[in-house]
Amino acid sequence: MTSEQPIRVLVVEDDPVAADAHVMYIGRVPGFVAVGKAHTGAEARRMLERAPVDLLLLDLHLPDVHGLQLARSLRAAGHHTDVIAVTSARDLTVVREGVSLGVVQYVLKPFTFATLRDRLVRYAEFHAAVGEASGQDEVDRALATLRAPAPAALPKGLSGPTLERVTVALRNCPEGLTATGVAEAVGISRITARRYLEHLVDGGRAARRPQYGAVGRPELQYRWVKGHQ
Repeated sequence: MTSEQPIRVLVVEDDPVAADAHVMYIGRVPGFVAVGKAHTGAEARRMLERAPVDLLLLDLHLPDVHGLQLARSLRAAGHHTDVIAVTSARDLTVVREGVSLGVVQYVLKPFTFATLRDRLVRYAEFHAAVGEASGQDEVDRALATLRAPAPAALPKGLSGPTLERVTVALRNCPEGLTATGVAEAVGISRITARRYLEHLVDGGRAARRPQYGAVGRPELQYRWVKGHQ
């Protein structure tokens, strides 16, 4: 893949901080290059008219147009750029509609670099498939490259919804939280909160350090690692 022309990606995201992070992520995946970033649908259209793009990393909630409306208008104008949709929405009706508009992958917010890297690598394999398929098996293999593997099982006793609530609580407190603080914010026990926080640390999504100044043994403070979405 790296010996050929890189896959050109346009980031369409209204949040400047998130847009910068997405550009940084793309630059870390071999075979991909971010050719620009647009903060509105109108800006994205103008950039697509000026230079060819292979892939849009498209936030669906833009200030001037819904991402799927933008994708529909691009198709009508003759653009055949593929789309990886970035969204916090979990409406499967939206997912089905996007399939017909060139949306090849969905990435749900918040996501990590590893998640986006996996989607990009899979897209690159799909993008590289050329020529005529020899049969049904080859068609099935080409389409299967876009499917993400089943998510890794969480450690016993941890649940996805609670992990997401802990993640949100930590990300919303830049100065950091102790296990006690997370427990109060999420409505779980301190011991349970500590298990979720340690899981985030093990995955590189959070960092911990002692909180000094308290009477007795200092309690660990956890901070979200910048760069994760």
